[in-house]
Amino acid sequence: MTTATHEETLGFQTEVKQLLHLMIHSLYSNREIFLRELISNAADAGDKLRYQALDNDALYEGDSDLRIEIEHDAEANTVTVRDNGIGMTREDVIANLGTIAKSGTAEFLKQLSGEQQKDAKLIGQFGVGFYSAFIVADEVTVRTRRAGSEAGVEWRSRGEGEFTVADIDMNAHGTEIVLHLKDDAKEFADDYRLRSLVRKYSDHIDVPVRMLKTETATDDDGNEVEGSEVVTWETVNEAQALWVRPKSEVSDDEYKAFYKHISHDFSDPLTWSHNKVEGKLEYTSLLYVPERAPFDLYERDGARGVRLYVQRVFIMDDAEQFLPLYLRFIKGVVDTKDLSLNVSRELLQKDPQVDKMKSALTKRALDMLKKLAKDNDAYQRFWNTFGAVLKEGPAEDFANRDKIAELLRFSTTHTDTATQDQSLADYVARMKEGQQKIYYIVADSFNAAKHSPHLEIFRKKGVEVVLLHDRIDEWLVSHLTEYDGKSLADVAKGNLDLGEIEGEEEKQAQEETAKAKEDLVKRVQAALGEDVQEVRVTHRLTDSPACVVLSENDMGFQMRRIMEAAGQPLPEVKPILELNPDHALVNRLESADEASFGDLARILLDQAIIAEGGHLDDPAAYVKRLNAMLTA
Repeated sequence: MTTATHEETLGFQTEVKQLLHLMIHSLYSNREIFLRELISNAADAGDKLRYQALDNDALYEGDSDLRIEIEHDAEANTVTVRDNGIGMTREDVIANLGTIAKSGTAEFLKQLSGEQQKDAKLIGQFGVGFYSAFIVADEVTVRTRRAGSEAGVEWRSRGEGEFTVADIDMNAHGTEIVLHLKDDAKEFADDYRLRSLVRKYSDHIDVPVRMLKTETATDDDGNEVEGSEVVTWETVNEAQALWVRPKSEVSDDEYKAFYKHISHDFSDPLTWSHNKVEGKLEYTSLLYVPERAPFDLYERDGARGVRLYVQRVFIMDDAEQFLPLYLRFIKGVVDTKDLSLNVSRELLQKDPQVDKMKSALTKRALDMLKKLAKDNDAYQRFWNTFGAVLKEGPAEDFANRDKIAELLRFSTTHTDTATQDQSLADYVARMKEGQQKIYYIVADSFNAAKHSPHLEIFRKKGVEVVLLHDRIDEWLVSHLTEYDGKSLADVAKGNLDLGEIEGEEEKQAQEETAKAKEDLVKRVQAALGEDVQEVRVTHRLTDSPACVVLSENDMGFQMRRIMEAAGQPLPEVKPILELNPDHALVNRLESADEASFGDLARILLDQAIIAEGGHLDDPAAYVKRLNAMLTA
């Protein structure tokens, strides 16, 4: 390299110094992004040379091993990024580095044929990434020589509205960028810091990124030679994106290792789905279902989403725009060619392409879970960990409600265990002849649901009931109202209708019993007054004296308690008291004198509320009445 000649100072060819200042100081929110941008530009330069060398192999000048090299000097406070790519002429430098938002990559892509364009791995598309160097540098020097050209060029600027261009001698083609770091950016003149940034942002660029490594020299026997050091170039990045490789070439162990790399999880994933989509929308996705839940799974504002890459360059870690919230446990990678990123490539703009990808990836994730469900043991492990999150789906994703419904698992009276391992398809397959509805009950706990008095008639007739005891369950069934043409019915709401399961003789007997107890019902209604909405005789009870139910459209007891605990004011809803006409306590009530009738009626109401899992407004009064009755 010799003394610079033909030196001149020129003004930038766009708008003004203020625009450059805006781009340097306001465009990027994270200053470490500069290295990603410079490596991306260097990778583009390598790709350009590779394509042009297809027609003219001499452009390689005997050096076809494309690479990117990074050096740092802590004493001089500099970072150097070097490539042996296509390089630039003096005119290229003035056009590309002297015009803000001028993208040489975009121009180059226009010149490629259709097939070449499809295979191109060029990343730069905005023409502003280079200027991110000024976030950390108060002066930038670029030395470059275009492959096949004899003249080198040096470009210098302090990012203040002017740049200097000079002709220089350069032995090798390519580009070298030297960043003279600001005083507050000295942290980047550090080997560990630079290596970590390369692995974070550019690990999967298919051009090797190399840095110098110092090792102790060894003799012929492999023994270290004390005081002797050898400096060698070491490739820092993987230089290969696993997700762009054909599925047939990737082993299960490689898939598992990559999952651990991106998720920081030490466990293997339960399953994964690797797909490449071509056509109007082109992208590659690699989605994983973890076995372990992250600590912030139930924080809906916590970190979630897949890792987004554009042409193998890392853009963001938690791109939540590609999957709905109820699939926030899915991990993975999405790599695409064209997305409406903001100019700093740190944010996604609202774009129909993103919506289309979200729809496709959601279906892909649900299909992956459907496939996993064929393995009962593996799916049960998934459900035990993520089932409550998946139950959010029907409320959030109406379009895929049926797909989600097939994946849901519940406890039912068929197994009578707290393990949620029964699907709605299993329930429908076991429905009794003449049964038209899927019956369920919602309670605060499994035992409260299992022992609810509302189940007595169902157990007697052998009708299965779904036992819902997760906090999300009542919200779920308010949006999942049917499955496979069968409506879902809450056994604790409205009048009980077992349809064809009950014969005409039973129904007629129930009507006659209700008519015979009309006087008792009126007396209880008068004794309880406005504390109940209605009193009626029921046939849903076999062992309990009474139960409380709600009207068909009222909010369930469990949901009311959750809302009230969250401080949400709710209008008061009065229960309906149903009496078992065959129970001894109801018979005793019928024969009670006026003095004790009111107390016994209230005891039955309070017991029914307690059995349902509710809380009494005046527990002491209940205890007092019960004691009085026991000692009478």
